Amino acid sequence: MFRRSAEVAAIQRFSLRAAMSLAAVAALAACSGPGADVVGTTQSPVAAGEFESVAVVTHGSAGDAFWNVVKNGAEAAGKELGVAVQYNSSGDPGQQAKLIDNAVAQGVDGLVVSMANPEALRPSVERAVAAGIPVVTINSGEGESAKYGAFAHVGQSEGLAGQAAGRRLADAGRKKLLCVIHEAGNIGATQRCDGATRAFGNGATLQVDINNPTDAQSRIKGALEADRSIDAVLTLNSQVAARAVDAVRESRSAATVATFDLNTDVVEAIRAGALLFAVDQQQYEQGYLPIVLLELYRANLNTVGGGAPVQTGPGFVDADNVEAVATLVAQGTR
Repeated sequence: MFRRSAEVAAIQRFSLRAAMSLAAVAALAACSGPGADVVGTTQSPVAAGEFESVAVVTHGSAGDAFWNVVKNGAEAAGKELGVAVQYNSSGDPGQQAKLIDNAVAQGVDGLVVSMANPEALRPSVERAVAAGIPVVTINSGEGESAKYGAFAHVGQSEGLAGQAAGRRLADAGRKKLLCVIHEAGNIGATQRCDGATRAFGNGATLQVDINNPTDAQSRIKGALEADRSIDAVLTLNSQVAARAVDAVRESRSAATVATFDLNTDVVEAIRAGALLFAVDQQQYEQGYLPIVLLELYRANLNTVGGGAPVQTGPGFVDADNVEAVATLVAQGTR
């Protein structure tokens, strides 16, 4: 366990008062979001006490700009609250489960987990809860969060975000959609494409591998060349978005490209008119807010949302607001 000095503890108490205000805002967002009629959680009672260390375990791939921003948010909150944040990630569900088990064995005071493959992580998350470690889930696994014992979920409802993206593309006059899934078995990616296709009305999906960007670009290009009626491409990851833009150019397709999530390449593509919009789930909040919520839970047994998710999105970044967001993307907070 990490031991804080009296000075740091005093700073923490001051920060906690500010954090309570942030959590109140988050609670309002949760109560107004989808699923707000869900009540109660299954988190085992935990005695109030000190909060000195938290493990954040995500399914992010190495070097993924999206998850780097999540990490930045978690570490910033930890610094402000005087909490030691241990961030680890793996795109392999089995390895991610081991990382959770390791955190439990270390006796961390709180756990933050993204659940792209909920069933693979269920035993590990439930062991954490049984050990008296409060759990907040983020990003993926909203539907399973409370079932597994987490007391809060922070993220965007993926199906609803997909629907919003699909409607935007339909409103832009597009007629046939190709939705590109970059991680096999990722429940959130499937929910995004299902929602987008449902709202758009005429679409298909394409599976690629985010860890093989050259092949991903080739597959998108091949799909566009095979079906010239495809006039909209929706990617679910900012890194894949750049490959989709290149694939459209190389295939001489007239398709409009849109994406989920932001990075500097996405910002530049929106500026250049190569991307119509990006769905912004504000992942910095997905790193930052869980640390605040865990602090409040350990210090004061506070919970938010009554089982409903704290919504961080969807927001949209397009030509109208990209300049306002660009600087924040560059500094790693959007």
